[in-house]
Amino acid sequence: MRETFSRGFEFKEFLKQCYQIGYKSLGLISITGTIMGLVLTIQSRPVLVDFGAVNMLPGMVAVSLIREMGPVITALICAGKIGSGMGAELGSMKVTEQIDAMEVSSTNPMRFLVVTRVWAAIFMIPILILYADTLGILGSWAGANIKGDVSFVLFFSQAFSHVEFIDFLPAFVKSFFFGAVIGLVGCYKGYNAGRGTESVGVAANSAVVLASLLVIIVDMIAVQITDMLP
Repeated sequence: MRETFSRGFEFKEFLKQCYQIGYKSLGLISITGTIMGLVLTIQSRPVLVDFGAVNMLPGMVAVSLIREMGPVITALICAGKIGSGMGAELGSMKVTEQIDAMEVSSTNPMRFLVVTRVWAAIFMIPILILYADTLGILGSWAGANIKGDVSFVLFFSQAFSHVEFIDFLPAFVKSFFFGAVIGLVGCYKGYNAGRGTESVGVAANSAVVLASLLVIIVDMIAVQITDMLP
């Protein structure tokens, strides 16, 4: 934390990590987000048809995606891709003594490697979650048109007529905590990897497991806090 607010923040490395986390995850997040909305719509439609409430489908899917499914599933996907990537990259740098070489050459590895990656995860993961939510609603519209005929404008009008600001705000706030958890765990496991080559795999694997577990715990706490709001 002290390194974060000290002078000499590595802004160029921060931008590079934002590119690595954001742009290089777009394909995976695009597929995941679209399938989330599509599957949720296909699974929910028959039940709503039985109750004569098929008009509620766009709103139900939008609220489900924005409040819970979009943030949590996207964060778990990011824990797998980004958390393991950080653990493996820093772990291999530790094994090959690149981190020791940075210390010898008066480069602060904590500031250069850890701080930039953690802040990039905090900054980019909420953006990826918003992107996944948007594609999820588009996927839901596609799913609704498999057995129906709903125009794009009507579907989005019905979807966002049920979404309130209180649905969006807690999900957006907790996405920053998801980013912090994934960045901190990935960097911690990689930075503290052992000296053997097998330590790289161990660091990557344990980063995924711990980050995924902490994402679920953070989500549980966030849901409890949100539930107490008036």
